[in-house]
This record gives sequence, structure tokens and C-alpha cells, in this order.
Amino acid sequence: MATPAHEHPAEPVPPALPDRLLDPIPVIVVIAVGWLVAVALAFTVAALHTWRPVTVAGLGVGVLGTSIFLWQRSAARRGARGAQRGLR
Repeated sequence: MATPAHEHPAEPVPPALPDRLLDPIPVIVVIAVGWLVAVALAFTVAALHTWRPVTVAGLGVGVLGTSIFLWQRSAARRGARGAQRGLR
């Protein structure tokens, strides 16, 4: 039987993601460890001495970004008016 033109079938609703896929901390830790390994290699392997500024800058940007993220998440959890919403 055909559906009348004015009635649309309900759109399927995707299931919610599991909590472990919504947690950003494991991603932050893995990337930070990667930058730490890169910094260690840049300062211990003579052939990689040109990587030093890039690895130190990458580590610094990661620390700054993580700090801002944690600050925003803390503000959202305590209910600050200007805080971003949806941060876990």
C-alpha cells in the first residue's frame, strides 16, 4: 500500500555512541606521548637535529590546546554562563 504524499515515514535515528568513544582523554594522551617521543628523538639522534624546533613547538601547542580544552570543560561542568556546551 502506498503512503499518501502528505505523510513521510519516520527518519531512522542513529544509536548513541558509547561513552568510551566520546572520551577525549585517550586521544590527548596518545598524541602527547607521540610528541614526547618525537622530542626525545630530535634531541638524542644527531641526524634529527633539524626536527627540534618543530617538535618543541608541537609539544607547546599541544599543551596550550589541552589547557584551553580542560579549562572550558571545567567551566561547562560548573555551569559557567560563557562556557561551551557538550564537553564531557
